[in-house]
Amino acid sequence: MSQVEIDFNAVPGAPDPQKRQKRTVVFDLETRLSADEVGGWNNKHLMRVAVGVAWDSADGQFKVFYEEDVSALIALLKSADLVVGFNSRNFDYGVLKGYTGEKLEQTLPTFDILEELEKKLKHRVKLDSVAQATLGLGKSGDGLQSLRWVKEGKMDLVRDYCIQDVQVTLDVFRHAIDKKFLMYSDRQGKPLKVVTDWDLEKFYKR
Repeated sequence: MSQVEIDFNAVPGAPDPQKRQKRTVVFDLETRLSADEVGGWNNKHLMRVAVGVAWDSADGQFKVFYEEDVSALIALLKSADLVVGFNSRNFDYGVLKGYTGEKLEQTLPTFDILEELEKKLKHRVKLDSVAQATLGLGKSGDGLQSLRWVKEGKMDLVRDYCIQDVQVTLDVFRHAIDKKFLMYSDRQGKPLKVVTDWDLEKFYKR
């Protein structure tokens, strides 16, 4: 997996180059259990982490966390000036509630790409739809496949899938900030454009 460098000094609202470089973390989780196995989506805290992956702008590395490492993942998220994800506030933080009493969706400086797109479009879109329409590439699998790999003990495949998910999220985020637009496909497969004139300053840690 190649490293991706983002010049956050070129991002609107980013810090003055003479000041401390702000730390951005892009992350995603894969779970051990499905919603059906824990009694529904309201019980995300019971789904348990299989693998978490975070890209850290401090060193440009992808960092892998298994269930026994969740405390280290949470510590990394709390150290960030900006946490970026796709459906992270609703899903990923919901899963992490099983490991911490802290309300991460309220305390972490979060930029949730899905959440911000939904505000503009008035409906939800899938990461794969955005990535395919915008970048010409998409995810290498889906959550159901990841759950099958977990059951089969193929944690290396779960890890690689999660890394690729974070890479796609990072690329989508970079495109949205640099180009100020994203594409997505409607239900008929027609490509549509959405302007991403987001003011990141209000999302950074104060």
